[in-house]
Amino acid sequence: MATFLYRTGRFAFRRRHFVVLIWVALLALAGVGAANAPAAGSSSFSVPGTESQKAFDLLDERFPGAGADGATARVVFKAPAGEKLTEPAGKKAVRKAVAELRQGAEVASVDDPYTAGAVSKDRTIAYARVAYDVPGMELRDSSREALETAAEHARDSGLTVEIGGDALQTAPETGATEVIGIAVAAVVLVITFGSLVSAGLPLVTALIGVGIGVSSITALASTLDLGSTTSILAMMIGLAVGIDYALFIVSRFRAELAEGRRGEEAAGRAVGTAGSAVVFAGLTVVIALVGLSVVDIPMLTKMGVAAAGTVVIAVLIALTLVPALIGFAGKRVRPANAGGLFRRRGGDARHHAHRVPRAERPNMGTRWARFVIRRPVAVLLLCVAALGAVAVPAGSIELGLGDDGSQPASTTQRRAYDLLSEGFGPGFNGPLVVVTDAKGTDDPRGVVRDVAADLKGLDDVAAVTPATFNKAGDTAIITVVPASKPSSGETEELVGAIRAAGGGITDRTGAEVSVTGTTALNIDTSQKLTDAMLPYLALVVGLAFLLLIVVFRSVLVPLKAALGFLLSVMAALGAVVAVFQWGWLGSLLGVEQTGPIMSMMPIFLVGVVFGLAMDYEVFLVTRIREAHVHGERPGQAIVTGFRHSARVVTAAAVIMIAVFAGFIGSHEAMIKSIGFGLATAVFFDAFVVRMAIVPAVLALLGRRAWWLPSWLDRILPNVDVEGEGLRPAGAADEVEAPGPAAEPEPARA
Repeated sequence: MATFLYRTGRFAFRRRHFVVLIWVALLALAGVGAANAPAAGSSSFSVPGTESQKAFDLLDERFPGAGADGATARVVFKAPAGEKLTEPAGKKAVRKAVAELRQGAEVASVDDPYTAGAVSKDRTIAYARVAYDVPGMELRDSSREALETAAEHARDSGLTVEIGGDALQTAPETGATEVIGIAVAAVVLVITFGSLVSAGLPLVTALIGVGIGVSSITALASTLDLGSTTSILAMMIGLAVGIDYALFIVSRFRAELAEGRRGEEAAGRAVGTAGSAVVFAGLTVVIALVGLSVVDIPMLTKMGVAAAGTVVIAVLIALTLVPALIGFAGKRVRPANAGGLFRRRGGDARHHAHRVPRAERPNMGTRWARFVIRRPVAVLLLCVAALGAVAVPAGSIELGLGDDGSQPASTTQRRAYDLLSEGFGPGFNGPLVVVTDAKGTDDPRGVVRDVAADLKGLDDVAAVTPATFNKAGDTAIITVVPASKPSSGETEELVGAIRAAGGGITDRTGAEVSVTGTTALNIDTSQKLTDAMLPYLALVVGLAFLLLIVVFRSVLVPLKAALGFLLSVMAALGAVVAVFQWGWLGSLLGVEQTGPIMSMMPIFLVGVVFGLAMDYEVFLVTRIREAHVHGERPGQAIVTGFRHSARVVTAAAVIMIAVFAGFIGSHEAMIKSIGFGLATAVFFDAFVVRMAIVPAVLALLGRRAWWLPSWLDRILPNVDVEGEGLRPAGAADEVEAPGPAAEPEPARA
C-alpha cells in the first residue's frame, strides 16, 4: 500500500493543476445539485420489527388517510385568574381565534374546543387542534406567522395562549459557535506549523471536502428521505476528520523536507507513510458509521452512511488534493525561519553552522514519553481511576425521544405542554393508541368492548376514549390517557401491562391487540437501541480489531486500543448524563432543560468515538512501530514516536474538540448533546488514553507488545503502513545536500 500511495502523492504533486481542477469541478457539481434540489423535509421515522411500528403500519392499511403526515399544532388557551373559558367573554375570544386560524392557506382543519370536548374539567384551559396539508418542515413561513399572529390576537383579549406541536418545527441551523470552532482550529494550526500557508491547507481542504459532502447530501435529501440533521452531523464529522487528516499529511511532508528531500519526493513519502495511516484511520471511522445499520433504524442508518461518505471524501482529499496544493504553495509551506522549501542543493550551510540541531533538543513529547515510561504503573492506575470516576453517572442513564416536554422552559412549545398537563393531566401529552385487529373474529365489536373494559381496569390509567372503527368494522382504535407523564417509569409499565392484557385477549378470541403512539414508539426505540448495543459493539470492534492486527501486526496492541476506547466512551457517556440528565454545569453549556438522554445518542456516540479513537491510535502507534521496525528498543521507540507525533496529535485533538464543541451552541437537543459528547470523548481519548495509557501499557509490555503468532504472521497481508518499502525509493539525487540548515522536525512539541 505504501508504494501505491507514494506514487499517488508524487502524481498529485506533479499533476497538481489537473487534480485541483477535478476537485473544484466536483465541488461545483455538488453545489449546483444542492441549489436545484427540493428542500429536505423531516425524515420519516420508523423502527422496523417493533410492536408500535407494526401497529402504525396496520393503521395505514386499515385507516387510509388517517395517518397523513401533515403538520399539526395545538393552540392552548388559559382563562385569566378567576374566570372560565365557558363564560361569554372567554368563549368569544377562543372562537374568534379559531375562526382566524381557519383562514390559513395551508390549513386542512381546525377543531372547535367546545364541540370537540377539548375543555378542561375546571373550564380554565382549552385547546384547538390545527391540521395542515403539508409536513411541518415544509410549511411556509407565512403559515407559521399566521399561526403566531392568531395566538397574539387572542392574548390581546386577556387570555394566556401557547402553541405546541410540530407546526413550529424548523430545520436546525448552524450558528456562530460553529464558526468559532473553525477559528480555534485555525489558531491551533498556525501555532503548530508557524506558517499561515501550512495552517491554511488543512482548513481549505477540509472545507472543500465538507462542501462536497454536505452539498451532495442536500442534493439527495428529498430523494433518499434524509432528515435535516443528517447534513449537520456529516458536517460535524467531516470537518473534524478533514482537518486532522490533512494536518497529518502536511506535517509529515514538512518532516520529509526537513530531512533534505525535495518537493515531489517529500510529497510522495508523506502520502506513502502518513497517508497509509490516514487510509486505515478512515476505514475504522467508516466501519463504525456504516455499522450503525445493524441497529435497523433507517434514520440512524442514513445518518451513519451520510457521515461515512464525508469521511471517505476527506481521506481522498488528504491523499490527492493536499499534495497538489502543497505543490502550488512551494516554499511557503515551511515556517518563515526555516529557509527555502526547494533550496538549491548545497545551500549556504556555513551561515547556520553555529545552530544547535533541533533533533538534539528534547521536545515536550520526548519529555512526556520519558516521564511515562519511568512510571508506567502509577500513570496507568491514575488514568484508569480518573476515567472510571467520570464514567460512574453512565450507570444511571435514562433514554427517551424528545418531545415538547424536553424543550427549554422559555419556549411556547414547552409552555403549551405544561398547560395541557395542568388542565388534562400529565399523561395527556403522551396518549397511548391501542389498536385492535378483530378481523376474522365472530363478533369484532364485542371483542373491542372486552378490550376497553380490560383497559379501564389497569393501574395508572386516567381515561379511555370510546373506540373508533374503520369502515370495514373489523379494526378499532382506543386512546388510553396515562395518569403519569410520558417519560415516567409508570407509563412504561402501563405499556407492558396493556400488551400483557392484549396477549390474553388474543388467546381467547384470536384478535390482535397492539399499542402504538409516540410514547410507545419512544419506549420501543429505546429498548431496541439498548438491545442492539452489544451486537453493534461486537461487530464494529471485531472488524476494527482485525483491521488493526493487519496494520500493527500485533495482537496486544489492537486489544489495548479497544479497551482504551471503552474507557473513554464510558467516561464521555458519564459526562453527558451528568450534564444533560442531572444538570451539572448545565447552565454554563446552555442546557435549559434536563431529562432523559436522546435514545439514539449513546449508540451514535459509541460509533463515532470508536472511529475517531482509532484515528489517534493509528497515527500515534504507527510512528512508534515505525521506529521499532527500524531497530529501536521498545522504550526508545515510544520516545521516538512521541517526539515525532505528540505535537501533531495534540493539535489534531484540540482542533477536533474545538469543531465538536462548536455544535454545543445548537438549539437542537440532539446536536447539542452529540457535540458535547464527542468533544468530551475526544478529550478523554486523546489526552488520557492515547497520550498516557498507551505509552504506559507499551512500556509495561516491552517487546511483547508486538507479539504475533507465527501462523498468523504468515497469512496476514503486509500493508507496510510504516513505509518500509519506500526506503530504497528515494534516489540520491532526490535528497538535498545535508546540512545544519535542514530542520528534522516541523515544530517542537
